[in-house]
Amino acid sequence: MDIRLGHGYDVHALTMGNNVILCGVNVPHIAALKGHSDADVALHAITDAIYGALAEGDIGRHFPPTDMQWKGAVSDIFLKHAVALSSDKGFVISNIDCTIICEEPKITPHAEKMVASIAQMTGLAKGRISVKATTSEQLGFTGRKEGIASMATACLIKL
Repeated sequence: MDIRLGHGYDVHALTMGNNVILCGVNVPHIAALKGHSDADVALHAITDAIYGALAEGDIGRHFPPTDMQWKGAVSDIFLKHAVALSSDKGFVISNIDCTIICEEPKITPHAEKMVASIAQMTGLAKGRISVKATTSEQLGFTGRKEGIASMATACLIKL
């Protein structure tokens, strides 16, 4: 049996704005995430986890930030590409686990909607997707509320 695990990690700085996009969900906040695309750190980490399990590099390899066609892109494009690539290579995604690291905004009130959003993008059942959050206990850039980080793991199984 060919079972593969991939791990993804992403970070984006906070800048002026009034919401952040996490897992494809607009979350009201006193700032926005800064990035070449929509800066959805959670979807970026999940996408990189899938690419990692496939030994296919990362988002930057498939969607270079130097390519202006991806400026402001919605991150579901990246995730859907990784899902399609896994299918093309004969894999199914067994489950996805994502942790968002920030002091604010609070993630738990939005977690169910985030799971539903990821399920819609990937075709996975909601019971195979976990979205949770933690703080960094006011340490480092996330603790100082300068940015948001996310980690994700994806398990792929060869058909």
